[in-house]
Amino acid sequence: MTASKPYQPLPNAFRASVAEGERLIGCWASLASPITTELLGMIGFDWMLLDAEHAPNDVLTLIPQLMALKDSPTAPMVRPPANDSVVIKRLLDAGFFNFLIPFVDSAADAERAVAATRYPPQGIRGVSVGQRGNRYGTVANYFDVANDNICVVVQIESRAAVEAIDEITAVEGVDAVFVGPSDLAASYGHIGNANHPDVQQAIAHVFERVKAGGKASGILAPIQADAERYLAMGSTLVAVCADMGLLRNSAQAVKNHFIPR
Repeated sequence: MTASKPYQPLPNAFRASVAEGERLIGCWASLASPITTELLGMIGFDWMLLDAEHAPNDVLTLIPQLMALKDSPTAPMVRPPANDSVVIKRLLDAGFFNFLIPFVDSAADAERAVAATRYPPQGIRGVSVGQRGNRYGTVANYFDVANDNICVVVQIESRAAVEAIDEITAVEGVDAVFVGPSDLAASYGHIGNANHPDVQQAIAHVFERVKAGGKASGILAPIQADAERYLAMGSTLVAVCADMGLLRNSAQAVKNHFIPR
């Protein structure tokens, strides 16, 4: 069996939009449910992060969520539990093209992340001739085009990463740099307070240096005022809400109306 039409997810339009510096508004998904993922996908966010670091997701829960997004306008992105080539390989084979790699503290970490997403000689991705990412072996040109269509976004979550931001940004194959504000705040000694001036100064520095390096920057900002501020600071890849927070806050508002205690 051979594919009769071009492989539809390629070229990766999301990666092209990131490279162009387009404003791309996203939603965070941690509930590990294809139903909520499908619902949110239909809302029309530019992208959705399926979290496997701080959420109970694995390959077998992520694939149904990919299926749930295939008819939506929302581009799926995945965050693996670690910058681990074996885990990344499995997610690539599952059909992901867009990655947010956590805790990238150095250029070497960024290079390792990129290498994990590329077939040799550009990288170290293991080769499977029949997996979901290439429609179970029915895409004749998959190996020719796969490397050029993987989007790698690296996450800055420590003081060390901030200090190495120029080197990290310069790594070939890194498409964007994404700030994790909660871990960054903890690294600066202000756990739970990402709005502390020290943390905000570090975030602004990251955005400035990434822009100077000609790449896009992003951040998770589920509070509207924070998201608006980061967009004004030049961040273009901003997650403005999360499924868990949307459910919790809406349920809490209803409960408080009827049970005000």
